[in-house]
Amino acid sequence: MHIPDGYLGPPTYLAGYAVCAPLWAIAARKLKETLDARRTPLLAISAAFTFLVMMFNIPLPGGSTGHAVGGVLIAIAVGPWGAMLSVSIALVIQALLFGDGGITAIGANCFNIAFVMPFTGYYAYRLLSKALSGGKGRAIAAGIGGYVGLNVAAFTTALMFGIQPILHTGPDGRALYAPYPLSVAIHAMMIEHLVLFGVAEALVTGLAVFHLDNSRSAWVLQASAEETRR
Repeated sequence: MHIPDGYLGPPTYLAGYAVCAPLWAIAARKLKETLDARRTPLLAISAAFTFLVMMFNIPLPGGSTGHAVGGVLIAIAVGPWGAMLSVSIALVIQALLFGDGGITAIGANCFNIAFVMPFTGYYAYRLLSKALSGGKGRAIAAGIGGYVGLNVAAFTTALMFGIQPILHTGPDGRALYAPYPLSVAIHAMMIEHLVLFGVAEALVTGLAVFHLDNSRSAWVLQASAEETRR
């Protein structure tokens, strides 16, 4: 799902930075106000976890890759704003040190993977967990949230790819950046994520929440209490 350099034109990748800059500022402020000292180490652990999970990339047609992220699991642990910072840190390190995702595309990748995925998946989880009670219900809700979050992020990534031929073509009509139109980009991204990577994300998220619920993990219990109060 990482977008490499050369696949997005300047208007798109600059827009990614412009959108993410205030979101990063809001996330930092939210965490400063709400994150207690006992859960602060979870931010570092979460960044390391998502970094490791995202390193297992499988190439996809269209110049991108597919992988699990763990963004919704992190959002359940430290909230969606905490997940945004944790996943963003992992994405920046991957781009700068490992060439996994382009430097120009950091803003776009963070928007898709660190913002869209945790927020959509987390609120899907929140909605479903109200109807599904108990440890198994929470695990199912978390798994569905992970599936939803990953696929929505894949869709926004596909949109970024697909609009490039509309925005940027040479005098001879050839695409200057990502060459695939929306009809190709959306199918190429969504089929693999709906069928394969979304299922993997759902299993990782659901099984992790189920295990942590059974082990009476402190962060799961605190997250449950906070959700009940809201």
